Amino acid sequence: MTLPPLDEILASTRVVALPPVTPFRGISTREAAVFVGPQGWTEFSPFTEYDDLEASTWLRAAIDFGWMPQPPARRTEIPVNATVPAVVAAAVAGVLARFDGCRTAKVKVAERGQVLADDVARVRAVREAMGPEGRIRVDANGGWNVDEAEHAIHALAEFDLEYVEQPCASVDELAEIRSRVAYMGIPIAADESIRKSSDPLAVARAGAADLIVIKAQPLGGVERALRIVSAVGLPAVISSALDTSVGLSMGVTLAAALPHLEFDCGLGTASLLAADVTAAPLVPRSGALPVGRVDVDETLLAENAASDDREQWWRSRIARCHALLAAGGEPQAAEAMMS
Repeated sequence: MTLPPLDEILASTRVVALPPVTPFRGISTREAAVFVGPQGWTEFSPFTEYDDLEASTWLRAAIDFGWMPQPPARRTEIPVNATVPAVVAAAVAGVLARFDGCRTAKVKVAERGQVLADDVARVRAVREAMGPEGRIRVDANGGWNVDEAEHAIHALAEFDLEYVEQPCASVDELAEIRSRVAYMGIPIAADESIRKSSDPLAVARAGAADLIVIKAQPLGGVERALRIVSAVGLPAVISSALDTSVGLSMGVTLAAALPHLEFDCGLGTASLLAADVTAAPLVPRSGALPVGRVDVDETLLAENAASDDREQWWRSRIARCHALLAAGGEPQAAEAMMS
């Protein structure tokens, strides 16, 4: 991929600070940079704690989406799940109400400062709200060790889990917990073990997961993510990182291009934001999102603009990541698999 000049990127860059409806991943404000290329609007929004090397892959994805043609779509809409943050059980119904028509819910568990009883109460509330036909998946973000994961999965099994996402941090731990709970018939999904790994194929080689969770931005763009899905050879769920609707449209493009889409995708998270950058946000309607690019609204960009110092912070970050890309510096799987 030929990098556009930095000045071309920065000329249209706008930085926004969007409040979540409820705290998510400890985030009280979601910052993101959006800018426009020949193909349309694109997004650069690695979390602020990520270093420049990791963030540079997110910038590569943003440039790819803004400057390069994308793979053809195989479908016109993408079914998505509701996402339930680590809220108290009494708040679950209000969260689910924001996800129109979603038949699946992903429930955050293993939150710092909480205990297993909190997770059980939250998942029970989701099951009660969705009824027996609803699908429930839980996401621990690697927060348990193997013994904790085994205990938690036993405690949550009564709620008929679709799968458990990243119960443990390492590939070896995933392989062990998958072996321990295999008799229960509850699949294990890998997320961080794919997108934060120098070897995303290790999960498949170790027999550590039944499916993978894929995000377009952290993997360097739609085409690169498609190649990883093909190489891993496991069913994929396309997810997001609390992006604006511009970033979500990148994920939707990826989901639309997959040869097979067996699971509802985690791309409905604009419903967790109290503001967005477009007048037509990508929020679920009848449980699905339309396939297509998103145009920004200048009024909303102005209303949700980050402070001057945060704007400069993001512009400097883009410049540093651009320099890394220009020098050929990319981390992890990018260099090994996706050039």
